[in-house]
Amino acid sequence: MFVSILKRFGVKLSLNDPRWGRNPEDDRKAQDGRRPGDGPPDLDQMWRDFNARLNKMFGNRGNNNGGGDSGGPNREMRGAGIGAGVIAIIVGFIWLASGAFIVQEGRTAVVTTFGQLSHTTTPGFNWRWPYPIQAHEIVDVSTIRTAEIGYRGTASNKQPLESLMLTDDENIVDIQFAVQYTLKDPVAWVFNNRDQDDTVRQAAETAIREVVGRSKMDFVLYEGREKVAADVQTLIQTITDRYKLGALISNVTMQGVQPPEQVQSAFDDAVRASQDRARARNEGEAYANQVIPAARGQAFRLQQDAEAYRSMVVENATGNASRFDQVVAAYAKAPGVTRDRMYVDTMQQIFSSTTKVMIDSRANNNMLYLPLDKLMQQVAANDAQVGSKSGPVQVPGTGQPAEVTQALEAVRQRDERSRDSSRDRETR
Repeated sequence: MFVSILKRFGVKLSLNDPRWGRNPEDDRKAQDGRRPGDGPPDLDQMWRDFNARLNKMFGNRGNNNGGGDSGGPNREMRGAGIGAGVIAIIVGFIWLASGAFIVQEGRTAVVTTFGQLSHTTTPGFNWRWPYPIQAHEIVDVSTIRTAEIGYRGTASNKQPLESLMLTDDENIVDIQFAVQYTLKDPVAWVFNNRDQDDTVRQAAETAIREVVGRSKMDFVLYEGREKVAADVQTLIQTITDRYKLGALISNVTMQGVQPPEQVQSAFDDAVRASQDRARARNEGEAYANQVIPAARGQAFRLQQDAEAYRSMVVENATGNASRFDQVVAAYAKAPGVTRDRMYVDTMQQIFSSTTKVMIDSRANNNMLYLPLDKLMQQVAANDAQVGSKSGPVQVPGTGQPAEVTQALEAVRQRDERSRDSSRDRETR
């Protein structure tokens, strides 16, 4: 910078200049045929030339006599002071300009004064007092940061010291997961802790070991993976808040949860056996769900049939008892008629399902055949033709069709005549 200022005022400092470090008087002597001696640059002469050019630039107030060299030393001192002032102004301007800085969008700058927090800035152009008065540190508060636990970069690059953990049932699992977080307080992120990213990683490792340590192995490997991730996220946030780290945990992603590689094959066999057991249990439950309802339905049907049979028997017995009471009452009123009626009913019940052929075995002569079964069938056909609305004509008090009653009455009368005739012949 000092060289550029000298060049601006016309002082040539090129090392390739053949007159570098030579006295002008030596040049004049060289022109007269005298060769000056070679040597290093004359700094005093350079400084005098620089002051002379400054005097020419700013004017010579002390030279009021129209020329001359009177007051030469004072003029040189005054020129040196002016040059030093200009250099000081330039250096001060550069020093003040070094305090300007630009903050990108999504970031903030934490400004300190002699190492103590002063303020934070917003995105854009900002200025602070230059070093060593103030300093600033730009913090990215919008980017999502990621802490990898159990691996680095890819899942194949495992970190066994971080991934192997002990469960509550004293089994070892290999867990790889990632923690995503952002910054919610840049001041706390800068001042409260050192190695902030490593602190978040250690907090995540502590949280996962605590959660896995109070869980079963099957729960961690299968149905409880999402719950484990949620519990770990909550616990990491609690730890970082306790440390006043200024981080906001946004997500915990389980990359891989499996048993150690040394027992992977045995564990796969156990898993297949567990799956076979679950399949057999499901098949048994399906068969039970199919058989048990059918058995329950059949048992319920048998129970209903038994109830219906019991009701039928009870009702029949009750009806028979009531009928017997009615018969006894009717017999007490008219014994002969009741006896005949009972006889007719009994004969009806006996002959209703048999073919009737009447033969006079005593006189050895055929009797007229009365086809009562055919008569019964004809009466039933006639009743079907008439319909259920009109119904068959019944004799009051008997409950039987009139044709049947007439036929039975004719049979009874014929039997009585036969018995009378038999008694007469026996009497003779």
